[in-house]
Amino acid sequence: MILQPFVPVDGALPGPVLTEIAALYSTNHAFFELSGDFPDPNRITVEQVAQALADELAHEGAEILLARSAGRLVGLAAVLDPAPGSADGPQEPWIGLLLVDATAHRAGHGRAVATLVEERFRAAGRSAVQIAVLDNNPAASAFWQAQGYTPVRRAKDRERGRACTVMRKALADG
Repeated sequence: MILQPFVPVDGALPGPVLTEIAALYSTNHAFFELSGDFPDPNRITVEQVAQALADELAHEGAEILLARSAGRLVGLAAVLDPAPGSADGPQEPWIGLLLVDATAHRAGHGRAVATLVEERFRAAGRSAVQIAVLDNNPAASAFWQAQGYTPVRRAKDRERGRACTVMRKALADG
């Protein structure tokens, strides 16, 4: 599996890749029913996905990472790596979204993408990573705990005020 940044070209999101990403999003209607990110999770449009990606990339330090296996898009991670220090002190990077093609769930792609993201952060000198898991998604919570993430606090997500649990994983060397 390879993980590659999705980079806008001249400020625009490339159409063919955007179409692939929209198809990936569309397989995950069950997740989007829980999240409420789209008006109709069973009819997610390319335009809606383009807006969602643009919103993610609007944050300083944000990246969209595409996961490909055997040339096929199998997953996506939206990550945020803020500056290591700020007025609030050191900040840790975040996984804002990890999405795997629902037709390929339980094939190890989610674990592989999470591991590759963690390796990127470790290589950048980061010592931990965090994720906010929606409380109405116990399957996601179980997945992240199986990857070694531990709950650190309850919170509301910044975008929609949804109840979530912030989880953290220390990134040991090696």
